[in-house]
Amino acid sequence: MLRRLLLQASSTRRLPGAHFTPPSSPLLLRYRPLSSSSPQIPHTHLEDNPDQPSATISIDRSGLCNPPEHSHEPCSDSELVKHLKGIIKFRGGPISVAEYMEEVLTNPKAGFYMNRDVFGAGGDFITSPEVSQMFGEMVGVWAMSLWEQMGQPGKMNLVELGPGRGTLMADLLRGASKFKNFTESLHVHMVECSPALQKLQHQALKCVDEEGTADTDEKRTVSTLAKVPVSWHATLDQVPSGLPSIIIAHEFYDALPVHQFQRASRGWCEKMVDVAEDSKFRFVLSSQPTPATLYLAKRCKWAGMEEIAKLDHVEVCPASMELTQSIADRIASDGGGALVIDYGQNGVVSDSLQAIRKHKFVDILDDPGSADLSAYVDFASIRHSAEEASGDVSVHGPITQSQFLGSLGINFRVEALLQNCTEEQFESLRSGYWQLVGEGEAPFWEGPDEKVPIGMGTRYLVMAIVNKKQGVPVPF
Repeated sequence: MLRRLLLQASSTRRLPGAHFTPPSSPLLLRYRPLSSSSPQIPHTHLEDNPDQPSATISIDRSGLCNPPEHSHEPCSDSELVKHLKGIIKFRGGPISVAEYMEEVLTNPKAGFYMNRDVFGAGGDFITSPEVSQMFGEMVGVWAMSLWEQMGQPGKMNLVELGPGRGTLMADLLRGASKFKNFTESLHVHMVECSPALQKLQHQALKCVDEEGTADTDEKRTVSTLAKVPVSWHATLDQVPSGLPSIIIAHEFYDALPVHQFQRASRGWCEKMVDVAEDSKFRFVLSSQPTPATLYLAKRCKWAGMEEIAKLDHVEVCPASMELTQSIADRIASDGGGALVIDYGQNGVVSDSLQAIRKHKFVDILDDPGSADLSAYVDFASIRHSAEEASGDVSVHGPITQSQFLGSLGINFRVEALLQNCTEEQFESLRSGYWQLVGEGEAPFWEGPDEKVPIGMGTRYLVMAIVNKKQGVPVPF
C-alpha cells in the first residue's frame, strides 16, 4: 500500500542531479567561494590654508606615508566582524578556521545560534525532526529498545545534544507517553548553550515549573507531554553522572569547529583566516606547524598512508574527538548508549565546510554570524575516538538513515497515520516520509520544481555507541 501511495502520480518526473554522489552535504555538493567587494573609505585630502602668506618654506611631502584620514562615517562592520578582526590584530596574525567557526556560531553576543530561531522553512535550514513527527517517534522507539536491553533501570538520564527547537524530544516524549514504566524512569537533560533556543525548547516540551516536594525544597521543571523532569545545561559535562544515560546527538557533530589542512610543497599546512589589505577576511596557509597538527597526525595514523596519499585537503575535528571520548567514558562507567545521526562519511573528510543562509549557499567568510557553518562528520574518527577512550564500549554502524528508520518500523507508522488523515495531511505525510527515507527527488511530486522533496535517507548516517554489557543495539 505504501509503495502505491508514494508512486501514484499522473506523471513521474526526475530532474537532472536527482542523485548526489558522496561526499556531499544535504544542501551543497561543494563549497564555492563567492567574490565580494566592499566600499572603500574615501581618502580625505587636506588643502593649504589660503590665509597664510605665500612666502613660506616649501616642504616636500612626497616621500611621507599618507594614510586615509579618520572618517566619521558609520562603520559597516558588524560587532562580530569587529570582534574577529580584534582577535586577529591582538594575536598579530591569522586565526584557525576552527576558531573562526566557533566564534561565528556560538559567540555569546552575536553567534549564529545564540539569539534567534534558525530552524524550519522560515529559518536558514530544515532538519529531520522539522520534516515529520515520525522521526522523533522512531528515535523514541530506539531509546525504549535500548532501555529494555539495559534491564529497564528505574532511573535514567535522557540527554539530547543541541536540541534545536526541541521538536525531536517533544515527538519522542509524546510518542512514548503511553509507556509509563519508561517515562517514569526518565530525567530529560537538554544540552543547549543558546538562551533563545532554550526558550523555544521549553515551549515545545510544554514545560511547567513545579514547587518543591516534601523531600526537597528545590523547584523543578516538568514536561507535561509525559510528566518527566527537564533540565538545561550548557555542556555535557554539566549533566549529572552516576545514572545510566541515553544520549542523542542529531545534527550536532556537524556544527563542531573543524581545522582544515592543505597539502603544500613544505608539507601539510593549516588553513587560517586573516584580514586582507581591503579589510575583508581571506584564507591563508600557516607558515609553521600549529597545535592542531597533533590531531592531524592522529587522524592520519588512524586512516593509514594509502588513504591520506589520495587527498590534498583534510579536515580534523578535535572537539568531536574529545566529545566522543567524554561520551564513551560516561557510558563505560554508568551504562547506556549514544545515538549519532548526521550527514558525513565513514572515512577521512576533505574540504567540506560550507555556509548556508536562508536555504542558499554563501561564501564562508561573507558577513560572519549571519549564516550557518557546518562540515561533514567523520564517522570513522568517532569510532576510533570511542574505542580508544574505553574498552568497555562497542561501536555499531554507521548505517544509512533509511535503514535505521525502516528497521524501527517507520513504514508501519506512516501507514497507520495515513488511515485517518485529511488530504492536506496526506500530502504532508507522504512528502515527509520521502524526505526521511527516500533518495533524490520524489517521483510523485507534482508541485513547483523548486519545492520538490529531496530524500535524505542515504545521505544521513547513523552510529551507536553502547556499553558492551548491553549487547548489540537495535537495529545494527
